[in-house]
Amino acid sequence: MHDIIPTFKSQTEELVSKLQAELKGIRTGRAHTGMIEGLQVEAYGGTKMRLIELASITTESNDALVITPFDPSTVSDIEKGILASPLGLSPNTQGSRIVVRVPPLSEEQRVKFVKLVSQLVEETRNKVRYERDSIRKKIKQLEDAKELTEDDTYRLEKEVDAMTGKINNELQTVKESKEQEIMEV
Repeated sequence: MHDIIPTFKSQTEELVSKLQAELKGIRTGRAHTGMIEGLQVEAYGGTKMRLIELASITTESNDALVITPFDPSTVSDIEKGILASPLGLSPNTQGSRIVVRVPPLSEEQRVKFVKLVSQLVEETRNKVRYERDSIRKKIKQLEDAKELTEDDTYRLEKEVDAMTGKINNELQTVKESKEQEIMEV
């Protein structure tokens, strides 16, 4: 048989994984390492690197992160990267480590981040729909080329629809979970 279903499954799983990674970077009321791991920092003469590649990041408390650079010479670069980020965080250098206090979100910020989550989830839904439509075209082409029977076509389309429904339910769960996390005071 054809690799249509495994291909569709891997493509949609990749889309969901990318969304979850993106959502990790959205601030909530609590400090967590995921919010700054992917932060782009210019170090070593302008080379852009992710913060996680330059330092270890730990959670000190619900409102503080501790960044310990692998190379102490990058402390100021990391500090600049955090200040330049849209997260609105203020780094505080303490010797060779940086402490970042995460202030609580205002109601306005919470609403803004919930809208952003909705937008990102909707974009992912659209991408899943696009993948579904591409797979359906491929199934139709195989049927027209007599590589699939009518029964096989029907079965594959049903399977693709079921997987799409499952993915959409998963996206809804991810969205609701992140929104709840953001709105938690």
